[in-house]
Amino acid sequence: MPSIINDLPEKTSLSLGFIPLTDCVPLVIAKEKGFFSAEGLSVTLKRESSWANIRDKVAAGVLDGGHMLAPMPIAASLNLDGLNTPMLTAISLGLGGNAITVSKSLYQQLLTLNPSKIHDPYHSVHALKTLILQNQRNGLPPLTFAHVFPFSCHNYLLRYWLASAGIDPDNDIRLVVIPPPLMVSALASGHIDGFCVGEPWNSQAITQGIGAALSSTVDIWQNSPEKVLGVTCAWAQQYPNSHQALLRALLNSARWLEQTEHLAEASALLTHLNYVPVNIKDLSVFEHGTFQYSNDQAAVQLPDFNVFYRYAATFPWLSHAEWLIRQMQRWEHIQAWVDPHTLAKQVYRPDLYRQAAESLNIAYPLSDRKAEGMHSDDWQIASNQGEMTLGRDCFFDQPHENSGSDNA
Repeated sequence: MPSIINDLPEKTSLSLGFIPLTDCVPLVIAKEKGFFSAEGLSVTLKRESSWANIRDKVAAGVLDGGHMLAPMPIAASLNLDGLNTPMLTAISLGLGGNAITVSKSLYQQLLTLNPSKIHDPYHSVHALKTLILQNQRNGLPPLTFAHVFPFSCHNYLLRYWLASAGIDPDNDIRLVVIPPPLMVSALASGHIDGFCVGEPWNSQAITQGIGAALSSTVDIWQNSPEKVLGVTCAWAQQYPNSHQALLRALLNSARWLEQTEHLAEASALLTHLNYVPVNIKDLSVFEHGTFQYSNDQAAVQLPDFNVFYRYAATFPWLSHAEWLIRQMQRWEHIQAWVDPHTLAKQVYRPDLYRQAAESLNIAYPLSDRKAEGMHSDDWQIASNQGEMTLGRDCFFDQPHENSGSDNA
C-alpha cells in the first residue's frame, strides 16, 4: 500500500548501485515488490563490479546512492579515498552474513591440527597460528587471505579474529583485496588461501568443493554490522524528501523479508532476474537458515546468519560506527586523535531513521548506542513502543552477560 505522505520526493528517478551479494536483497525487494514505487520513486538498480566503483560513482553523482559496506561512509567522510565527498547513512541494510572460507588444502592441514573443533573460531584461529609458525620455521611463504575492501567489516572482523591468537595480519600473513564475485575463482586458482566474504560466495566455494568455511560472523560476532545505504551528505541535504522515501521503502522491504514464507520468492528474484548470478542452491543459508561448512558435512541451522529486520537490524547504531572507527584506529588506518563519538554522529544518522520509522509506525530504539558484545542471549532495550528485543551480540573471545536489559 502506498505511504501517505505530505512531502513529495524532490527527485523521483533514482539510480542505486549494488554488489551481487545476498544482502543486496532489501534493494531488490523494494524494487520488485513495489515499495519504491509506492513512495513515488522510479529506481534503477545498477549492478557494479566492486565497492570502489560504487563509492566513486556515488561521489561523482552518477549514482544517487548505494549498497555500501558499513565503514565506507566513515572512510569517505575522513577523505581516506581522496575524493573529498563526505557521506552518511541513515539505515542499515542488515546484520551479519559473512564467513571465513579457506582452500580445501588449508582446511585439511588445519583439521589435522584440531579435528574436533575446527568450526569454533577460538580453536580454528589457534590451529592457524600453529600452522603459520610451522611454515615460518620451514621457510615457506606466508599464507594469502583476501577481503573485499580496505574499509570493510570483512577486513576488521578478519583482523580481529587473527589478532585474537597473536597473528599479525600485516606481517604474519598477506592480505589482499578482491571483489566478492571473484573470490571463488581466486581460491580455485590458488592465488589465495582463504577469504572473508559475504554470501553467496562462501556457499558457492563450498558446494563446488573448492573450499570449506572455518567460521561465520554468527561464530565471531553475531548480529554484527554489515551493509548500509550510503548517500553523499550533499545529496541528503538537497533531496531530504527523496531520502526519506528511500528509507521508508527499505524499511517496508526489510519488514517483508522478516516473513519466512517470503524467502523462497526473494531467492528466486535474486537469481532468476540475475541480480545475483548463482545457482539458487547457493542461497540456502538465506532461504532456509542452514549453512554447510564443508561439502562433506551436514548443514547446520544458522537462522540468524543474515538478519534484515528483527533485532532492530535496520537501525544505524552509533555504537556500531564507533566500534568500526576504533578498529580503524587500532590498525592505523586513521589517526588516533579522531574522536569516534563525534565522527559517528556525523556519519550515522539515527534521527533521520526515526523520522522514517515514525511515519510507518515501526518501533525504534530510544538510544543511539548500545553495549556491544555483552549479550549471549536475546535482550531488551527501550523503544518508542515499549521494550523491543535485540539479538545476542557477544564476541567469541570476550566474557559476557547472559541476558537482561540495556538502555545505554
